[in-house]
Amino acid sequence: MKETNENSRRKFVKQALTGAAAIGVGGVLPGFSAKSYASILGANEKVRVAAMGVNARGLALTTNFADQKNCEVIYVCDVDSRAANRCISKVEDIQKRKPVAQEDFRKVLGDKSLDALIVAAPDHWHAPAAILASQAGKHVYLEKPCGHNPNEGELLIKAVDKYKNVIQMGNQRRSWPNVVAGIKELHEGVIGRPYFAKTWYSNNRASIGIGKVAPVPSWLNYELWQGPAPRREFKDNLVHYNWHWFWHWGTGEALNNGTHMVDIARWGLQVDYPTKVSSNGGRYRYQDDWEFADTQVINMEFGDKGAITWEGRSCNGSPVEGSGVGVIFYAENGSLQIDGDNGYKIYDLKGKLLKHVKNEAKVNTGSLTNPSQVLDAIHIQNFFEAIKKGEKLNADIVSGHKSTLLVQLGNIAQKVGTTLDIDPKNGRILNSAAAKKLWSREYQKGWEPKV
Repeated sequence: MKETNENSRRKFVKQALTGAAAIGVGGVLPGFSAKSYASILGANEKVRVAAMGVNARGLALTTNFADQKNCEVIYVCDVDSRAANRCISKVEDIQKRKPVAQEDFRKVLGDKSLDALIVAAPDHWHAPAAILASQAGKHVYLEKPCGHNPNEGELLIKAVDKYKNVIQMGNQRRSWPNVVAGIKELHEGVIGRPYFAKTWYSNNRASIGIGKVAPVPSWLNYELWQGPAPRREFKDNLVHYNWHWFWHWGTGEALNNGTHMVDIARWGLQVDYPTKVSSNGGRYRYQDDWEFADTQVINMEFGDKGAITWEGRSCNGSPVEGSGVGVIFYAENGSLQIDGDNGYKIYDLKGKLLKHVKNEAKVNTGSLTNPSQVLDAIHIQNFFEAIKKGEKLNADIVSGHKSTLLVQLGNIAQKVGTTLDIDPKNGRILNSAAAKKLWSREYQKGWEPKV
């Protein structure tokens, strides 16, 4: 009898979590053992979570959490009643127990039985929600980017230091076994000393048009949706996805997708804060309300340690190096490429393929909401291990802030039109008063995040 996709998916996760997949790539994931993964599978005590923001990516993420046998989703929180109902139905089908609907996530944080909050709301909510959850003694699974602006990343680090909770950022590839193996080979010198990483993302996004002021839909609590952001009139081209392209709520393609690959690049080069950041590009394809660049190249220098570039093309999906998303490291003796899937390739200096570790789980890099459910489950289990046993996170908030900051600085450089000199000790902007003003943002009175 042919194995179903669901059975195949569960089999892969079980193999990965018991060490079979990890052993196959030359070792277990960072900070883990095959024994610790096995113990997760047999755990009786479940991590009880609430999900905030469940319309698209949040829906996929919440159902993935619900599918973990050592987890129970007990609350679904969304300002869109339609999204909440859809998510509740899917979660109930999975775990055979109906989560409670609560429009305002803040009202569930007082529940002592709640262990963690999943934050998958729009970007302007990421850090404020995570900080509120931290203050309530909850752990946080925080979708990228970790903050809307650099100051919020610094606040998150202070929150973890103060409240001693666990915040795992959704840089899921930090847990993908073959990506881990590829970076391990890179660090061990398989192609010599790496000094340059090129990252990219491409898509064929349509125009968002010119929005018109419109009545707030009956299914949407727009006041709560805005939350920390200063109030603006509702327009018909904002909710749900298009908020990404407005500075007021979103962070553009650089943080929406660039964060993932720039994080791998920083990880591979073993660098922290840059010395210079510049950006070139613009909104070239359409004339509409989109405020960020749809075509952008961010350059990040790290003194004599090397450099990273990110190329983002939101409106032209032509691939780079054969892939729509990826990172390639250049080194003394060759190059190593990691695409959007769980695999990598090693080339010599002439471009000859020396090794190809192929992906063993399907990854749909074109999906906007759930490209890699099977692999992301490993990242979720890492989060649980950190909560239950104090294991090391694969994507802690310090690392998450450093990677997020790189593309935030790129957007700031793009907006002010100048190369930024950066303090390599802390990532702070040194030379531009205009850029320094963008380190934080204005908040709606009474909603300012504080630690």
